[in-house]
Amino acid sequence: MIGWIIAGVVVVLIGLWLVSVYNGLIKLRNLVQEAWRQIDVELKRRHDLIGNLVETVKGYAAHERGTLEDVMKARAAAMAGGQSPAQQAQSEGLLSAALGRLIAVAEAYPDLKANQNFLALQQELTSTEDRIASARRYYNANVRELNTRVESVPSNVVAGMFGIRREEYFEAEGAERDAVRVDFGQREATIPPPSGYAGGTAAGAPAAPPAHPSTPSQGQPPAGGQPPAPGQPPAQG
Repeated sequence: MIGWIIAGVVVVLIGLWLVSVYNGLIKLRNLVQEAWRQIDVELKRRHDLIGNLVETVKGYAAHERGTLEDVMKARAAAMAGGQSPAQQAQSEGLLSAALGRLIAVAEAYPDLKANQNFLALQQELTSTEDRIASARRYYNANVRELNTRVESVPSNVVAGMFGIRREEYFEAEGAERDAVRVDFGQREATIPPPSGYAGGTAAGAPAAPPAHPSTPSQGQPPAGGQPPAPGQPPAQG
């Protein structure tokens, strides 16, 4: 009788452990899916902004046909459905490279860089890139936690029983790792040294002449001092 009770308790404990591990895995999988949906929302916003940016550039630099077409082709590839996170990261990296070439072209058109619509798109795109980077970090952190549970003993047994698998990271490789920098006309600016900078002056400012201490006239005490007492030799400098 006691043996049956002990066996029943063991079965109940094992069942509770299985439920706990399974629920933990499901929670992590849901967090990964939620994080990916947030990335997807920001990517769609990015694609829309890039399309508007291309149309704006086209109004000022229509003859830059090759660069504009490259961006639109990369955008279409990035917007294609059915891509895994790794494939999506590769497509977004190619789009970032094409967008970088478009930005380099825009540098040669002062009227374009001063266009208010272009400036607004630039600001929105920069903000979107920051949100994508933040969402990517959150997604990858949840993927790392899920994959660790799926591969670790004994939770890997429960994952295998219920078909819970590893997820892919959303991470660009190599030079594509950095988000495109939307920076117009600021990288070549020359910043003069501060006025208190020791060892130099601001560009174009004449050098100040060296200061010479004033020589006190005879019979006058040195600046900031007292005359020597009668019978005492003057202080040596």
